[in-house]
Amino acid sequence: MSRLHSIQAPIAQIADHFGIPLTRALEALEVPGEITEGLTGLVVIEKNGQRLLKALDWGFPRQTRERRLAGDPPERLGLVANLTSPMWDTMVVDPRYRCLIVLTHFANPDGEAGAMTRTWFSVTDQPIMAWAGFCRNTPEFGPVYAGMTMAANDVIPPTNDRMPVLIEPHEYDRWLHGSIKDVIWFQHRPPFAGDRMTVERTDDLWRSGVGPPGSAPQLALL
Repeated sequence: MSRLHSIQAPIAQIADHFGIPLTRALEALEVPGEITEGLTGLVVIEKNGQRLLKALDWGFPRQTRERRLAGDPPERLGLVANLTSPMWDTMVVDPRYRCLIVLTHFANPDGEAGAMTRTWFSVTDQPIMAWAGFCRNTPEFGPVYAGMTMAANDVIPPTNDRMPVLIEPHEYDRWLHGSIKDVIWFQHRPPFAGDRMTVERTDDLWRSGVGPPGSAPQLALL
């Protein structure tokens, strides 16, 4: 599963999609077009029955014994694959730590090592997507989020064998409020069908920083 996603939509459209009132403070929120671990993305949380849009950094702190002995800071981990891992098992059961990660595209590296390019994936009938996520305030990095992954559909390989757990709009409440059984169900149900997805292969090098095709006109509107 790639560690790159993008948001190519204005704040007003994002707020409308998730049912969030558009305020002046929200209008001033920057929409990040390139999100890798350690950079800031947008997530939707719920507090006191109201959905809120927040800017958080992507990636929980993970400190290994080797890094500690070397005096290195924790590394970033932005993907949740094994729910039984000690890093996640006590958090994933609690709905307080659930969020919806906002994205319009995610990308995987494609091609030969040393010359990999960006291949972008989006959902054709759902321009703004929600990725099942978890968020928490951490001593090391402050408020952060991570996204749950699942087995990929038929259009993601050979770039990867996993993909984000994408959620339908009518399922948002179930994700935000559901039990651990719901979390497990989301991870192990069939992924979004490949024929619902748009696949855009590019010649842009993986580390180029170039956004999805057609993103420039959208960014100009911001």
